[in-house]
Amino acid sequence: MAAARTASAQLPDIWSTGVVALWETDPDALTAVLPPPLKPTGRPLVRVNISKVDLPGYPLGAGSFAVSASHADVDGWYPLVMPMTHERALTGGREVFGEPKKLGEVTVEREGLVVHARMARHGIAFVEVRGAVGEELPLPEPSRKTDFYFKFLPAVDGSGFDADPVLVHCLRNEKVRRLERVTGDVVLRESMYDPVADLPVRRLLEITLGEKTSDQRGRVVERVAAEALLPYIHQRYDDPQQILDAPPEGSH
Repeated sequence: MAAARTASAQLPDIWSTGVVALWETDPDALTAVLPPPLKPTGRPLVRVNISKVDLPGYPLGAGSFAVSASHADVDGWYPLVMPMTHERALTGGREVFGEPKKLGEVTVEREGLVVHARMARHGIAFVEVRGAVGEELPLPEPSRKTDFYFKFLPAVDGSGFDADPVLVHCLRNEKVRRLERVTGDVVLRESMYDPVADLPVRRLLEITLGEKTSDQRGRVVERVAAEALLPYIHQRYDDPQQILDAPPEGSH
């Protein structure tokens, strides 16, 4: 295990090219999607990141739809859905950190000055970002971001969870090597599986196209009562009744 940790620490930076859209949304709608103990910040923000990742051996599409949130004295982001194009990309983040990753279609395409990025599942492109690439922007300083995740497993007997979930703070150190402004728009479509259209674009703040790399370190900060998280289980599973599935009849 020690050798594995040492080897992973020496991996080269993995860079991604992605579109990031940031907007203000309806504050009541944002508050409604935050499980306790997360609370809204002073500004109701949504951040969408749609990227293609240069993983050695195979390309990866990775997306995130997150809302601004705070826990204790920490401000960060609470992702509602993180579609990935490969099963391999799901397991580490989902099982280790509790990330809400699901298989989906994630694409970023650029032709000349036109860029088109989308996240789709079950045949529905529930988020699309389209626009024209403009001037290069000054590179930001390396930054640290916090994402909030809830880590849990459905109970063996179909009674909810095996144990009370844990709230995870995931810290990301991010570096950017290229950043361009995009003038365009964000399209949200209704989906019963990914109901992000409930967080409308009230005021579009920015769209950028950039190349970045980041690492991540997670830590458990507290346990959360199962009863508090169960009303939000639809954010994790396409069929929320999955959390109440008992073992198949006749199983041993």
